[in-house]
Amino acid sequence: MKRKFLFLILPLTFLAFMSLQNPKPVKVIFFGDSITEVGIQPGGYIDRMRKMLKEKNLTNYQLIGAGVSGNKVYDLYLRLEDDVINQKPDWVLIYVGVNDVWHKKSFGTGTDPDKFEKFYAAIIRKLQTHGIQVALCTPAVIGEKADGKNELDGDLNKFSQIIRNLAAKYDLPLCDLRRTFMDYLAQNNKENKEKGLLTTDGVHLNDAGNQLVAEQMLMIIIK
Repeated sequence: MKRKFLFLILPLTFLAFMSLQNPKPVKVIFFGDSITEVGIQPGGYIDRMRKMLKEKNLTNYQLIGAGVSGNKVYDLYLRLEDDVINQKPDWVLIYVGVNDVWHKKSFGTGTDPDKFEKFYAAIIRKLQTHGIQVALCTPAVIGEKADGKNELDGDLNKFSQIIRNLAAKYDLPLCDLRRTFMDYLAQNNKENKEKGLLTTDGVHLNDAGNQLVAEQMLMIIIK
């Protein structure tokens, strides 16, 4: 009888030991627009985060990009189930807002602030009902000149404040890229250039911008 018991217990002990040795990876989805879409490419901010985690011997993270070029908050809401919830992530970092501001000027198809807030809040609540941890990110820049000198700074600041308020309301981690970028540019953009320090075109990230975003988001993930 004792021998049969040992035959039963040993495999269970081995499985328990292996589960401790190989913990389930923490699945993190980055949910956003074209900035996130290219973030998974070599040199992008998600790619850099993977390397940074590896350097810290933090190998139990799975980073997934779910960015689509041109997306606004309404587009994220529409593809939330298929692109995020069905993948059963542990964390979702929402990084959206540039196109909601930018497209109003470029194409007349931006998002009104009240609708932006409602759709954003709906995304947060839906993720939380599935037990998913959520972090919010403010949009960084539409032009790299000093704050108030770029045409869309006023709207971008307003949308960023909406996101800050939602982070406070739902008690969520906030990666305030708007503030971080403005602080960096205030110190480093002495010639008040429109682009080139952190972006290639005033919006999309260059190497320095990708590195800065990677550093800021990593602090949220491994906090």
